[in-house]
Amino acid sequence: MAEINVKPLSDRVVIEPQEAEEVTSSGIIIPDSAKEKPQKGTVVAVGPGIGDEKMQVKKGDLVLYGKYTGTELSIDGKDFLIMQESEILAIV
Repeated sequence: MAEINVKPLSDRVVIEPQEAEEVTSSGIIIPDSAKEKPQKGTVVAVGPGIGDEKMQVKKGDLVLYGKYTGTELSIDGKDFLIMQESEILAIV
């Protein structure tokens, strides 16, 4: 898990996406152009929440999120996603 100096506001969460699989279970190598966008990642920063509503995810949680959710950002050469907690589908 990467350590970053970004503090998300309100109900926002910063996620480090997991790498896309490069080889299928049957041994077929997947080229970069055919890889699916990862939909699983690790929470690296969590905002304070909104009002009395507490955040349900915490730093270090492995989460599932929608394929086209969040905003991509790059910090120190690493790729991250920032999204609202409501866009997270599940904690794994």
